[in-house]
Parts: sequence; structure tokens; C-alpha cells
Amino acid sequence: MFELTRQLQDRGVMGLNSRNVHYIGQYNPRHLFPLVDDKLKTKILAQKAGVQVPELIGTIEYQHDVKELDQIVAGLDNFVIKPSKGSGGKGILVIVGRDGDRFVKANGDTIALPEVRRHVSNILGGLFSLGGRRDIVMIESLILFDPSLSQFSYEGVPDIRFIVFQGFPVMAMIRLATHDSQGKANLHQGAVGVGLDLATGKGSNGVRFDRPIESHPDTNAKLADLEVSHWAEMVELSAKCYDMTELGYLGADIVLDEKRGPLLLELNARPGLAIQIANMSGLLRRLRYIEDGKAPAQLSAQERTRFAMDVLAKI
Repeated sequence: MFELTRQLQDRGVMGLNSRNVHYIGQYNPRHLFPLVDDKLKTKILAQKAGVQVPELIGTIEYQHDVKELDQIVAGLDNFVIKPSKGSGGKGILVIVGRDGDRFVKANGDTIALPEVRRHVSNILGGLFSLGGRRDIVMIESLILFDPSLSQFSYEGVPDIRFIVFQGFPVMAMIRLATHDSQGKANLHQGAVGVGLDLATGKGSNGVRFDRPIESHPDTNAKLADLEVSHWAEMVELSAKCYDMTELGYLGADIVLDEKRGPLLLELNARPGLAIQIANMSGLLRRLRYIEDGKAPAQLSAQERTRFAMDVLAKI
């Protein structure tokens, strides 16, 4: 056990205790957590900062307003319903079309309006929120992800997770939906994680359920062939999230929309560590490089992006 621990440390792999105590505890003031734990607050904050986000179609705050759902989605063929305080992709309902008087979900199943209302009511009651707290329902426009990624994701939108430290993007991976993950880019539910070269956005190692994988299980696309377009723009968007929130250690989830380009999906003040497995590399080397004062201070988001792609990517 000691030898394994030493090997992990030599490779710069960060564990939960180090993440929780040193990085989250030291660099993320507790009073800032609500800015990212509440997706509606994050969206409003992003819009004020000029950061592109998916369009907000409407919100529902109280049980007696569930009846307003009919009017909000009237005439819409596709939309997304999500809890404002949800986590891990729980409670998100993606509607991609209509079949008569029924709605079509991402996996092809259909659902009737009364079932959608019931889902909205469950969100409001806190079924999917952190700590079971009363929640707010967000209805957003459906993201039509860039066709260059279509062969790498199944029944769902892929998203790119960045770890950002002191304003510098330090590591990235893309999460690809599968049939098992029910169209959600959630690694715990069976999505595929692929490490991305911070300098180029090209795919490297794939992982699913913490095991190496070379091809997408549903599409058979080779993960090493993956390359994310608009990469520099996407890295810069993640860097701006530090200026927006002042959280020193955060996860930024970004999607690539076919028409609007990179959009901020959500932020996380307690990002997981699976990104290290996907990249076959530890976070600590890059984090300590910045902590040791080797990264220039007082840089703009654009300058931090350039430094991350030119310098941190090689560490």
C-alpha cells in the first residue's frame, strides 16, 4: 500500500483529502458556493459577465405554478427541464421532439404532459436537489451540439470539463453520453471520459467505469480521433469563470453548440478527480507550479489561456 501511495504521489495524482482540505478548503470561500450550487444564480452571473450560456426559456418556483408549464412549452418541439440546485445530472429531462400529444425524450421514449408536470413537481419538492431542499425549475433551450462530435456521443450532448486554478485552466476532459448513461454526460452513470490535450483539444485516453477504453461503446468511434473545435475560445471561457466567481479551484462544464459555439453549462466548487484518470496524469504538478509562483500574476483571461496552452500543457 505504501509503495502504491508513493507511485501515485510521484505521478502527481491528487487524492480526496488533498482536494477537500487544501484546494477546496483553502481557495474556495464558503460564502461563494451558492453562486455555483444554484444553476439559476450561475446563469444570471454569467449573463452579467458577458459569458455565453444556453437560453433560459422560463422558470417555475412554486407548486401552484406547475400549470404554467403548458404555456411555457407550448409550440416548442425541444427543450430541457432541470433543477436549479441539482447535482450529478439528476432530475434533468431532455425533450428532443413531439409525437402527437406526447414528448420524445433523448433515448426515443415518449412521455405525456401529465408525467412532465409530475417531474416538475418533484423537482420543486427537492427530490433532486442537494440536501433535499426546495428547488426551482429551469426550462432551457436544447443544445444542438456541434456535428463534429456526433460520432463520439450517443443520445446526448457531450460536455467538456475544465479544472481551473487561480484563473488558469489546468486540465480538461470531454464526457461522452452513452446508452447506459441515458444520454447524460455523467461518468457515474456510464458515460465515457476522454482526456484532452490542453494545448490542442485533441483526445488521448478514454475511460469508462474507471477502466481504459479505446472506442465509444455505442458508436465504435475511435476516441483517439476526437478533436474539439473552437478550442482556444473554449479554454478562455473556462478562464473567465474565475473572474466571474472568484473561486480559486473550480470545475467549469462547457458545451459546443452548433450555432452559438462554446456555452457555459454549469460550474462546480467541488469538482471530482476522474479527470486525472481520463488524462492518465495527476493534477498536482500543474497546481503546484502555479502555487510556487511560477505563473505570472495579474494576467487577463486571454493571457492566462495562452499561458495554460503554451506552458501548463507541457508540465
